[in-house]
Amino acid sequence: MGRDLDKIDLRILEELEANGRLSIVDLAARINLSNTPCSERVKRLERTGYIKKYKAILDMERLGRAHLTVVQVSLSANGATSLTEFNRAIKEIPEVESCLMVAASFDYLLTIRTRDMAHFREVLGEKLNNLPSILQTSSFAVMETVANEASYFSRS
Repeated sequence: MGRDLDKIDLRILEELEANGRLSIVDLAARINLSNTPCSERVKRLERTGYIKKYKAILDMERLGRAHLTVVQVSLSANGATSLTEFNRAIKEIPEVESCLMVAASFDYLLTIRTRDMAHFREVLGEKLNNLPSILQTSSFAVMETVANEASYFSRS
């Protein structure tokens, strides 16, 4: 950590990680601090980058994107230009939930959200396989998501 966080900072982060919609009044009460110092600490944590953003977790099934596929991507070239072009192009595909460059026998690991297998096949054929420098893809349909919410603070 760039600056050592004290116990109060860590409690603020823990509470906001669990519920980013907490008001300053509620947050201050939970951490046993008055409103103004609590607000100042939250602003500092935001300004210094410990809190990057606040985000709603959406129900993808209700939104018609229940089908999840993991895709391994191998590129034909790994030069800076190829990587930059691929990185730019992958961000233009709305079905891509995440794209991770990995140190493995392949170059990227993607998670793709679609309506169903037919929609995924369309995305694979018309979008993914036409990306710059694509050599090969391997796709894995996800049967069940066992754990999905990463947390710095363990929650029971």
